[in-house]
Amino acid sequence: MIASAETAFRPRYTRKELTGNQPTWCPGCGDFGILSIYLKLMEKRQVPLEKIISVSGIGCSSRFPYFVNAHGAHFLHGRALPFASGISLSRPDLHVFVFTGDGDALSIGGNHLDHAARKNVKMTCVIMDNSVYGLTKHQTSPTSPVGFRSKTDPTGSLDRPINPMKKLIAAGATFVARTNSHLPNHILEMMEKAIDHDGFSVIHCLSECAQFYPGAFDKANPRKGGVFELVPADHDVTDELAAYKLALAPFPGYFGVFYQTAVPTKNSLEAKLIADAQQKAGNASALDLMTKTLRRFC
Repeated sequence: MIASAETAFRPRYTRKELTGNQPTWCPGCGDFGILSIYLKLMEKRQVPLEKIISVSGIGCSSRFPYFVNAHGAHFLHGRALPFASGISLSRPDLHVFVFTGDGDALSIGGNHLDHAARKNVKMTCVIMDNSVYGLTKHQTSPTSPVGFRSKTDPTGSLDRPINPMKKLIAAGATFVARTNSHLPNHILEMMEKAIDHDGFSVIHCLSECAQFYPGAFDKANPRKGGVFELVPADHDVTDELAAYKLALAPFPGYFGVFYQTAVPTKNSLEAKLIADAQQKAGNASALDLMTKTLRRFC
């Protein structure tokens, strides 16, 4: 998405004008960094304010739309993606962003994530993963590691965590990337690639919960003795098997674009279906078609 002719005559807006309510996340939360970069991206691209759409479900990450002074919706738990799909399909001039968490996207919303991916609806989904249920104050999430102690697993979790990258590649997402909230330049790079992708793009972003799981991602943070290992330069992003092999790397794994391919979007396929139907109807208007249909019942 780039600045279009319709925005050429508009005065440039600043991040301050795009900033909504004061964020209510806990001090040190990784979500601050993701919000900051999203605002920076919109300011850089000068996407018209009325065309900025941020949708979320339920969770700490899902407070996101309140903090952006533009259109958005705080929707039902796990149901952000089907709601966002409706927006994307009905408004092809928009690029919809969905902000969700590991619980919202990978637990109650897991099937919606699969279907949005396989249908290749044009939007960008940012999974802000802190590996814990933070909003409800410290329960095991789908990405919590084995042995993680929480209110729901006081003796340590026995369940193997979901691997989001494996899930997304297998589900058919046409753009899959990974980043970490402590590296703003890398987040911006991934967001720019995602917004330019014509299809369902997903960014899995490690985002530390300083309150209920501090230090969860230290292994991926060089400032804390960890290693931020980029996807190898010779990796072929169009090779699905190679992407899957990258996803099998032990935690913290690799960061960057794992997979990207060009597949017709549901948006384009449905637009063609509508255009073909209109042509068969003699290019009648929607009102004419509705009137004709209603008269059949009179």
